[in-house]
Amino acid sequence: MKLKKSWVLILMLGIMSAVLVACGGGDSTKEDASKSGKKTVNLMESAEIPSMDSKKGTDGVSFTAQNTVFEGLYYLDKEDQVQPGVAKEDPQINDDQTVYTIKLRDDAKWSNGTPVTANDFVYSWRKIVDPKTAAEYAVIFSGVVKNATKITAGEMKPEELGVKAIDDQTLEVTLEQPVPYFHSLLTFPTFYPQNEEYVEKQGADYAKDSDHMIYNGAFTMKGWTNTSKSWSYEKNSKYWNKGDIKLDKINLQVIKDPGSAVNLYTTGKLDRATLSGDYAKQKQSDADFTSSLDAFVYFLKFNQKLDGKATIFANENVRKAIATVINKETMVDTVLANGSEPINGLVPSKFTFNPVTKEDFRKENGDLITYDKAKAQEYWKKAKQELGQDKITIEFLGDDQEFSKKMAEYIQSELETNLDGLKINIKTVPYKSRLKLDETQQYELQLSRWGPDYQDPSTFLGVFETTSSYNRSSYSNPEYDKLLKEAATTLATKPEERWNVLLQAEKILIEQDTAIAPLYQNGVAALQNPKMTGFVTHLFGAPYSYKWIEIK
Repeated sequence: MKLKKSWVLILMLGIMSAVLVACGGGDSTKEDASKSGKKTVNLMESAEIPSMDSKKGTDGVSFTAQNTVFEGLYYLDKEDQVQPGVAKEDPQINDDQTVYTIKLRDDAKWSNGTPVTANDFVYSWRKIVDPKTAAEYAVIFSGVVKNATKITAGEMKPEELGVKAIDDQTLEVTLEQPVPYFHSLLTFPTFYPQNEEYVEKQGADYAKDSDHMIYNGAFTMKGWTNTSKSWSYEKNSKYWNKGDIKLDKINLQVIKDPGSAVNLYTTGKLDRATLSGDYAKQKQSDADFTSSLDAFVYFLKFNQKLDGKATIFANENVRKAIATVINKETMVDTVLANGSEPINGLVPSKFTFNPVTKEDFRKENGDLITYDKAKAQEYWKKAKQELGQDKITIEFLGDDQEFSKKMAEYIQSELETNLDGLKINIKTVPYKSRLKLDETQQYELQLSRWGPDYQDPSTFLGVFETTSSYNRSSYSNPEYDKLLKEAATTLATKPEERWNVLLQAEKILIEQDTAIAPLYQNGVAALQNPKMTGFVTHLFGAPYSYKWIEIK
């Protein structure tokens, strides 16, 4: 998610201003809905949507929005099981598990009435891997769909991608080699279809706002531009399964201050308000308080090279000092207080399991790096000697989400208090700006996160391969790369051997090299209207689904 899955994303936050409260669809919207007899809920989002184009989305906010209005071949149900969406049944797979033949339902339509066809997937996927598109998530096709790697490198044409429309209702996908998680990967937003005729007609205007899109999901989008702080979703009358959609409308507004979120909830202007810090502590005994652990993992990312020059984080002892000096237990208990749990590895708990023993990956691989202030100070002393510096200043990149600002302050305090001679300067920028600075690798230290794109340890570990487009920290280890390549190729049909190689890879990344500093596995605390049910969180792919929400 991320990649990203990270993924991610996570709603910990509150409203942006009194003006937004007035125009964000509060009481007046509810009154209008009540008079018309329509079923409406009011929800919040943590940040503005960076992109509604499935070729360009890279973050949890975008993925949740896209998941609400678009649908792929398959979707995740309430229990994260893969179900047919635009596809009418599970794929037919050849004996060597490299060719998937997928039949599409004949009642899947776009919101303008145009049928969703196999060519809509061919067109979308070819555009994603085309180097001209510069799609960040093209990497998810690499090594998976046949020829994707060479196409993204400019060595082959997009038309040579291993996907073709046999007819309007039959899609054939050819893989480079067997991919154990490919069925679940087809639920991910990057694999959504796009209607060629419509998209080409819109040109550069496609997906710039809600009026320049057509939709094939449970809802359509209204009142959104790429700077919107409020918008709505309306039931899609052309959706093939519209009979199971209970809501008529969902109002969304961006809320970054948790105090405002609580106020809007208690005054009936929100049906769900996410919480963190003091508000989460105060509301834990409330009857409408709820919390759950998701699969997003937060960590400190160390940029080892900036503008072509090695940074302080090229020094292993600097990385290890920072990774071991932060008290994660205190951090999740006092700063977040939302059910998050400290983590001492990259792959989260309750996410993937040994194919033979069913042991949780996180439990099986154990704690790879833990809080140890004395050891951290030893690492720091060695680092200063190796660098020949007694005073060190580091810029810490964060964004304008409330929890992010509080986390940055806590981490700053931990580092400056416990590592002698260290000065941390916090640089706070808007959420979308932080994503851009990450993309261009213009940072030194950063609070980052990743949410899984599919249910496999490689969705986390693959981020830090040398050639990954999401490895924006210049980390590189040939042994690590070799293990991940083996997991993706020669061991693809040997589940237990593959599992053991992935366990070993994580140990290299965290325990040996400390390429990142794992902090916590995210929890989501919220106040939720008891009359609202069906708000679904996912462990991988898009963080949330709204299609099952009911209001009674």
